[in-house]
Order: sequence, then structure tokens, then C-alpha cells
Amino acid sequence: MPDAISTSGLTKYYGQRCVVNSLDLRVPTGSVYGLLGRNGSGKSTTLKMLLGFVKPDRGSASLLGEDATTLPAATKAKVAYIAEGHPFIRWMSIDEAVRFTRSFYPHWNGELLDQILDHFALPRRAKIRKLSNGQRAQVSLALAVAPDPELLILDDPTLGLDTVVRRDFLESLIQIIQREGRTILISSHILADVERVADRIGILVDGVLRVDCPTDYFKLSLRKVILEFAAEPPAFPACDGLVSTWRVGNRLEVVLVGYGTRHEQLIESLEPVSVDVLELNLEDAFIEYTRGPRRSLPLLNVEARHDERTYA
Repeated sequence: MPDAISTSGLTKYYGQRCVVNSLDLRVPTGSVYGLLGRNGSGKSTTLKMLLGFVKPDRGSASLLGEDATTLPAATKAKVAYIAEGHPFIRWMSIDEAVRFTRSFYPHWNGELLDQILDHFALPRRAKIRKLSNGQRAQVSLALAVAPDPELLILDDPTLGLDTVVRRDFLESLIQIIQREGRTILISSHILADVERVADRIGILVDGVLRVDCPTDYFKLSLRKVILEFAAEPPAFPACDGLVSTWRVGNRLEVVLVGYGTRHEQLIESLEPVSVDVLELNLEDAFIEYTRGPRRSLPLLNVEARHDERTYA
């Protein structure tokens, strides 16, 4: 089965700045893929190139096996997009927005739409301009899934929502994910949301895809090690998998990818008074991996269809 999303050397410049650099991205069919990165890392530009809103300077992208720049209408109808901020024609009512959106799709699952609107208790005659941010997000979700898309692309869908609405939105999304064969690409600044739904993540750093692996594997691969010394700590030696080092008083904090025996031996050679190895959740792991200033980052890339675990 072909990947739902595939890019090869996808690159975009704005002026002299390369915002997406030779991106080779694969989103397997049926997966939930979280695309992460700090502000300015290239996430939004990547989504816009995938959707045909922005033309790449070089490279290619495909959605559902078709060239993203020349998607036929039948394939476009299988792709849904939830934009950041949930923009609508604000004078419309929910019912009017439903009728307007439905006119673009040959297939429409009215029963599913009704279930979602009823679940969120959305008043169908209410004007979009009078809805809260959370209600607009809920309408966006209902309209996005009503055509029964094979691919759903979400750009920060829960940004600005309160905790209760976010949780309800995500639980509804999880139910939708469970429909067989559906693929979801989600970009979000709220890492707890991504951790809750994504089985695989990619992390962009300065336009380069530095991580591409299962979500749990990324968390398990990254370790923060705190070394205590009787006096000022020594410098930590350069080694494979070293992400960053920080000295605070007599304490040395080290972040490592692929923590294992070779790192343990190196740490023992420094003769610390104590060693504490911390496991990290996705948010903490992301922060530690992408925080600067730092040396060149080690790559973490695990093939979707193989059990290979490689570092470079």
C-alpha cells in the first residue's frame, strides 16, 4: 500500500532563507503522524506545499499516490484540511456552512456530521461569528470528516482552546481515527495533544527533518542524565548521541539520544558522586532535543516498515 503522504527533496526558500530543506517525509497509510517543530521551523510551509497553497522551489510531494501540485478533483475530495484558527465565512449559520461545504463534495456522510454536531450540542442556526473558539473548532471537525476523507491534515487544531474543550475535541478525533484506513497528519504546538493521538512523529529543526520515528521510541530513546560532583564538573566528552550539556554549580546535565552501555561507561569514567537518569514525556523530550544553543544534532530516523534503529 503506498504512503498517504510522500515527499522527495521538498525545498522552499523565502528570499535567501531556506525554510524547508530537502524534506523526505513519509506518512504511512492508516497512521497518525505528528509534525512538530518550534516556531519558524517550517511546519506550516510544509503543510501549505502539501496542499498546493505554496509552490516548492524544488522537490516533489504526493498525496494518496498523486502529485500534490496536480491533484485531480476526485483525489482532492478525499483530502480534508483543518486550518489554524478555524476560519469561516462568519455571517453564515452552521447550517449554511454545512450546505456551502457540502456543495464541493460528491460524497457526504450526513449521518456522521449530525452525530458530531449533536455530540457537541451545537445549535445549527447559530451564526459562526457568535460561536466560541471551541465551538468553531468543533464545527471545523464536523465539516472536515463529513466527506469521509481518506487523509485529514490538521494545522494546530486545538490552539487557543480551553482544557475541557481540547480534551473533548481530541476524544472525538480519536474515535474518528479508529475508522479503518484513515490517515491523519497533525501539526501542533501542544505536545500533550500529539502524544495522546500520534503513533509516529517527525521533528523539523530549521527546516530539516531531524527526527522520524514512532512516538514512544523517541521518548524512550532520549534521556536526561544529571551528574553530581564534589567540585566543579568536568566537561562532558563528545560522543555519539550527545544532544546538549549544561553545567549548574556542581551539577552537570546531559541529554543523550540512544542512551546505553557506551554512555554509562563514559559517565562512570568521570567519577560523579551520583547519577540520576530521567525518562521524559514527549513535551520534555521535544524541549530538550530542540533547545539551543547546541552542537550539531544527532539524527534519529526509524523506518516505518522495518525494525531498524539507526543514528547518524
